[in-house]
Amino acid sequence: MPPISHSPDTALWLLTTPHTSYALRIDDTGAPCHLAWGARLTLAEAEALVTPAGRPASSFEGRPPVGEELPVDGGTRYGPPSLQVRHADGSRGFAWQPLGHQVLRPAPGGHELVLRFRDSLCPLYVSLHYLVRDDTDVIERRTVLRNAGDEPLELLRADSAAWTLPPLHDYRLSHVTGQWSAESQLRRDRLPYGETVLTSRRGVTSHHANPWVMLDAGDATEDHGQVWSAALAWSGSWRLTVQRTPDGRSGVTAGVGHEGTCVPLAPGEEFTTPAFAGLYAADGFGAASRAWHAYTRTHVMPHARETAPVLYNSWEATGFDVDEASQKALAERAAALGVELYVVDDGWFGARRSDRAGLGDWTPAPERFPAGLGPLADAVHRLGMRFGIWVEPEMVNPDSDLYRAHPDWVLHVPGRRRTELRNQLVLNFARDDVADWAHDWLTRLVADHGIDFLKWDMNRAFGEAGWPGRHDGNDRLWTRYVTNLYDVIDRLRADHPPLRIETCSGGGGRVDLGILARTDQAWVSDNTDAVDRLAIQHGFGQIYPPRAMSAWVTDVPHQLTGHSVPLRFRFHSAMSGLLGIGGDLTRWSEEELAEGAALVAEYKRVRHLVQRGDLYRLTEPLGDEPTVVQYLAPDAGELLVLAWRRGPRHGSPRIPVRLRGLTPGARYRDAGTGVVHHATHLTAYGLSLDLPAGDWTSTALHLVRLGPGE
Repeated sequence: MPPISHSPDTALWLLTTPHTSYALRIDDTGAPCHLAWGARLTLAEAEALVTPAGRPASSFEGRPPVGEELPVDGGTRYGPPSLQVRHADGSRGFAWQPLGHQVLRPAPGGHELVLRFRDSLCPLYVSLHYLVRDDTDVIERRTVLRNAGDEPLELLRADSAAWTLPPLHDYRLSHVTGQWSAESQLRRDRLPYGETVLTSRRGVTSHHANPWVMLDAGDATEDHGQVWSAALAWSGSWRLTVQRTPDGRSGVTAGVGHEGTCVPLAPGEEFTTPAFAGLYAADGFGAASRAWHAYTRTHVMPHARETAPVLYNSWEATGFDVDEASQKALAERAAALGVELYVVDDGWFGARRSDRAGLGDWTPAPERFPAGLGPLADAVHRLGMRFGIWVEPEMVNPDSDLYRAHPDWVLHVPGRRRTELRNQLVLNFARDDVADWAHDWLTRLVADHGIDFLKWDMNRAFGEAGWPGRHDGNDRLWTRYVTNLYDVIDRLRADHPPLRIETCSGGGGRVDLGILARTDQAWVSDNTDAVDRLAIQHGFGQIYPPRAMSAWVTDVPHQLTGHSVPLRFRFHSAMSGLLGIGGDLTRWSEEELAEGAALVAEYKRVRHLVQRGDLYRLTEPLGDEPTVVQYLAPDAGELLVLAWRRGPRHGSPRIPVRLRGLTPGARYRDAGTGVVHHATHLTAYGLSLDLPAGDWTSTALHLVRLGPGE
């Protein structure tokens, strides 16, 4: 079946992915309307869904509030608009006038449908884009808007797309909430009637919500049930509205910005929304997650096929007390553990002795690094490791040479107080001169000091978000800031192709498909407690793959929670993503160093499964049963099982854990013990976990499929 089919008689288009179909049509008014999203259909089957327009439910109703591909503000529409336009004369409204369509081949394996429209009254042109690929069920949608007139327009809402669900008996909404150090807390709640709004007004994705949702009928599990999901690829303020109507329908629309802001569109200007990608999965939340993971690794992240190195970060060992000698000593200990990437955190530059000064002055502190960072980078490279540093290019301390020279470079409103958070202000990356300055010092820093890796941080939300000197600056900055940020990173990576970047924003404050398209991993949370991380990582992994998830082993008692858990438990928690170490190695005993080196070596033997395998969540995190996850090779030839237990209650049953996805009839050998297991036993009857006695215990099992003669 072709990826894109068209029936001129019914003005219908059918998009086909490996396992799903998506159908839409142009109705008699010229509006693009949804028909179906779910199991695969033929074109004839999709055409059979077209029915004559029904009469409104009553004379009080206009068009149905759910069911259009991009609901507009105009006519008798009363649901949340995806597109809301204010014209130069102050009027509002949009009416669809179809202009035709195109089918493009943007890349091998990709097929893109473009539906072109304009407003029937003013020269605002709108193109709806639908991208399908041969190897994924994820459908990417975006909207392009162009002002072809002589007067400016304001897009009060310019969402990327609207997704419509089929009528269901009930609806359940899955999403994440949180705060700093407690990000990605998964919630599954019955969807209330009316409008549920998830948003960030902070200028970044935020710790408090993330721009994705999953919807089901309330009966889906990890392994069963239909799940519809959508994720917005945007790293600034965003707004996502889920609607449940009294007539039993549900839909979701999302895009840039938040209430009270707009996207200015000057004469001749074009605005392309970020992608709002959608996925239908027939086999539960687990299948949806694995599809998102594969899509993100293959089509979003630039180097996900690479094996991510084991990382050491010096922050918890040194704080701001950074100098060449102590860093070299730490690097030697890290190399002895088997670390492959050594990262110097905050404190290496300018007058940075605390968080009160120095941000913006990105030159190595001469009294701490007399010859710059080069000698340290050379020492790290001689030890066989890559070299990385922490940067925060979007921020400035008022106590800095940069701020004293350019106080106008920060977000501010003339005459208003410049509110500091964490003793810093936000540089206005929407300004091209600020973005060019950032690119200039970054590219020189990387080139001059042999830097292989940047931990790119962003440690506060916007405040007094003004751009003086531009009549539309206070609105324009919300999107221009993000597109300029993307441009700086893209230019920097083009300058230095081997450079790898971690996205960080006070932990998980900027994680989304937009930033992952130009970085290599994400710092998920500043909370490195191994116990808390199990829940944080569970929520993160609903959409984002373990290949993107940085996780550290740090010291106990933990500075935030006071938990003291064994080193093995901490390693196993961090091994479920990209293993990093952040403890003070100068305080580790010889026994801890030896155990840590052995666990690093163990991770290296199985990290291809964690980073490129299929993730199965076998139990919920931190319940009475052990928390168990499984990583399976694409050919089911080997797998890793990680399990953690807080400590059993006396007399509580020990239920075997049923593994997933193994080759029927095959046998698997435990790489550690040599014990051979039958796949049928493991999947149908379960694996009895050999967890040690006591509190906070964990285990890792690496199973390899045996060949026919073994």
